[in-house]
Amino acid sequence: MPDEPHWVDLCDPDEAQLRAVLPPGMHETAMRRILSAAHAEPRPRLVAQGSYVFGVLAVPAVRTTGEVVFQEVDVVATLDALVTVRKTPEGHTAYEFADVREAALRAGAPPGLCLHLVVDEIAERFLTMVDGFDDSIDELEDHVHDWPAPQIRERISSIRHDILHVRRVLAPTRDAARAVLDDRVEIDGDVSLFPRDVELHFADAYDKLLRATDGLDLSRDLLAGVRDFHQAEVANDQNEVMKRLTVVASVLLLPTFIVGLYGQNFRHIPETSWSQGYGFVWVLIIVTTALQLWYFRRKHWI
Repeated sequence: MPDEPHWVDLCDPDEAQLRAVLPPGMHETAMRRILSAAHAEPRPRLVAQGSYVFGVLAVPAVRTTGEVVFQEVDVVATLDALVTVRKTPEGHTAYEFADVREAALRAGAPPGLCLHLVVDEIAERFLTMVDGFDDSIDELEDHVHDWPAPQIRERISSIRHDILHVRRVLAPTRDAARAVLDDRVEIDGDVSLFPRDVELHFADAYDKLLRATDGLDLSRDLLAGVRDFHQAEVANDQNEVMKRLTVVASVLLLPTFIVGLYGQNFRHIPETSWSQGYGFVWVLIIVTTALQLWYFRRKHWI
């Protein structure tokens, strides 16, 4: 390994490329983890392994289809170098650290600070994703009266799934940054991989991850509010339909009773022998129906 601090970035490397840049004495478990296929939902962590720190990080992204995807980034940090191994997620392009890496190399940033830049970039991506959730929920609130119910339910389900998906990765990413602040990932050696100034930078990244967590919780609550409002709207619409059906049934009840009353097969019904009996029944039906409609209208039931 060169003496000068540097940052080596690889994308989907083979074993030979890895062994050429990784520090000697790498544990085979860590090597197998780096060489394994990308996980759809990696669990981020930073662990001290003697003379180096091994970590798994995840960069959140969104596919063109709108689906949330995570790119796994394995990191190995020593006092001399930082090695990042990016794994391209299936159906998505690999995330690039080129700009951040070039700026760090120009500034001669030590490996600990380079690792902070990776974590900070990921924290920014999480904040951007939370803002995207808020925009989607605002759009949903604006169109909750316009869009058909199946589309609203599908959007609510999709956003909720993505929020839970992001939260399962965001929480351990926050814990990994906290581990640096708690000095739980220090390596053997006379010089600290994370001196005080680097820890202060990690504190900023940790604060961003906390803000992203709080924002994600707020997004979940807002989405739950939209869901409850939509369910209340559906229930109100069903109540309106049931109210109208009840009014129709009530309006038809009296005419049905009158027709049934005079349709009985008895000989001595006075109105059946009356020459105006047929007209009387029609007047009775019309009057009772009009009275019912007037009453229902007065009560604002129709």
